[in-house]
Amino acid sequence: MTFAELHRLYHLPLFELLKKARAVHEENWPEGKVQLCTLLSIKTGGCSEDCGYCAQSARYTTGVQAERLMEKEDVMERARAAKNNGSTRFCMGAAWKGVRSGTAKFDQVLDIVRDVSTLGMEVCVTLGELGSEEARQLKEAGVTAYNHNIDTSPDHYPSVVTTHTFDDRLSTIRHAQDAGMSVCCGGILGLGENVEDRLKMLEVLSNFNPPPESVPINTLVPISGTPLAGSNQVDTFELVRVIAITRIAIPGAKVRLSAGRNQMSRETQALCYFAGANSIFYGEKLLTTSNPQSTQDLALLRELGLTAQEPDPSLEAPSRMPERACYPACTPATQAEAAACS
Repeated sequence: MTFAELHRLYHLPLFELLKKARAVHEENWPEGKVQLCTLLSIKTGGCSEDCGYCAQSARYTTGVQAERLMEKEDVMERARAAKNNGSTRFCMGAAWKGVRSGTAKFDQVLDIVRDVSTLGMEVCVTLGELGSEEARQLKEAGVTAYNHNIDTSPDHYPSVVTTHTFDDRLSTIRHAQDAGMSVCCGGILGLGENVEDRLKMLEVLSNFNPPPESVPINTLVPISGTPLAGSNQVDTFELVRVIAITRIAIPGAKVRLSAGRNQMSRETQALCYFAGANSIFYGEKLLTTSNPQSTQDLALLRELGLTAQEPDPSLEAPSRMPERACYPACTPATQAEAAACS
């Protein structure tokens, strides 16, 4: 969708916007099911990047201590517990700038992925920047989806991160898609952006080719010691509008209600489900922040008449669409990459 189309939708009366989003949701996701995902930090802290929202950056004093990559059996224990608790996707995150083929840490991750993939859940990883070879090896090891958020608009991105560029994010996403992995890609609300930035972010996401398989919508959890520690909480209706527009703009994607859910009321979450959210991170903790108890989540889903979605470990990446530019907001350097997938 274009920025103009998204802008028009965003400024509709709320109930009219929700009506449109609900119609799109029921056309594409009529079963009333919600994907339950568990997120585990397999390597915490000590990251060299300067993302202004992140407690794991080595540049900030946040109380998060740098840890080594978890041992495979420890990860497997957590993965089995997640499956037994009802999760259908197991996501593993490592606080790195990126990974490189042939290194000990990347070989260890591949070994972990191979074993986790035998459990019958979808396997998602987020490891920072990827090249084409690293993406190919992850796909072969059993990764079904790669998470790499674009966070915000291309214009606002340099205000949040300076150690890599927006185009660097797009390059990793392109490599993951070329390797045949689904892409889990969304953003964070509350980074000091305005409404236009949020819509420009959605413009980029909605024009990915192929489209993202899932779109996490996070609300910032301000972390003491980070540059964004003093940020204000995102307004409920602003969040609901973004969820609704995401559902309309990317109808076939799972829209994941992600970080910040612990600060949301049951009523706010119910509105988000109605607007088109059909995936959540499930469990007591995300990478470094708290999350609602599983029992609370299941109770709310039951009350709303929603059920858990089944896993699809053979998940295929969405197909590319013909004659469509990948990233409308790219710089000329990235447009050269984008031309290959139109």
